[in-house]
Amino acid sequence: MSNPYTYVPDLLKEIQVPENGTLSRTLYNDDKVKVLVFGFAPGQELSAHTAPMPATLYFAQGEAEVTLGEEKMNASAGTFVYMAPQLTHGILAKTATIMLLTMVKSARVS
Repeated sequence: MSNPYTYVPDLLKEIQVPENGTLSRTLYNDDKVKVLVFGFAPGQELSAHTAPMPATLYFAQGEAEVTLGEEKMNASAGTFVYMAPQLTHGILAKTATIMLLTMVKSARVS
């Protein structure tokens, strides 16, 4: 039997922010939830898109602009965002940014 938990003692050490581009790493994935950590170089963007499941964002480092529907908001270390399914969203890193994304696959809508 596999371990019934995932323990990450320091999220900031789980990914390197690239000089140019975006990196992601899956921290956990099963049939109900997927958790990824992203490292964005300054100026990098995750263009506006939608997802068929609810998701959360947690910004651990840096400054970014987050598009949520028609609104643009500033995010920095400590910012938390919940997004309903089908909400248009995107991220633009203003500085080197580390972000945690959690997708709730078990709540997927079609």
